Amino acid sequence: MSLLIGVLTFILVVTSLFLVLIVLMQRAKSDGGMGAAMGGGATESAFGAETTNVLSGATIKGAIVFFVLSFALYVANIYQAKHHDVSDSKLPTVSAPAVAPKPAPAAPLTAPGDAKKP
Repeated sequence: MSLLIGVLTFILVVTSLFLVLIVLMQRAKSDGGMGAAMGGGATESAFGAETTNVLSGATIKGAIVFFVLSFALYVANIYQAKHHDVSDSKLPTVSAPAVAPKPAPAAPLTAPGDAKKP
């Protein structure tokens, strides 16, 4: 189960990076934005005049994948927490609670001038 969680986590990180790059490539409504600086002309020549539709479609699909993977990881972690074996625990088990040693009885305090005279 932990292997599956590791693979899903890796895919989630790759999807997150993909979403960041796709959002940065999109052109803002008011001006060119980062899309123009990151090769906006190249995306228009690759995808044609419908570049904004392609990028917004990729953003929507990437967001769906992100949320589905996040929910799957949430459910997998809950399942693993409820069904893990005690022997698989990374922490050591303690068989008995530790008992603090009893303190030694203290000698009565006497002042230097209070010594008994014979």
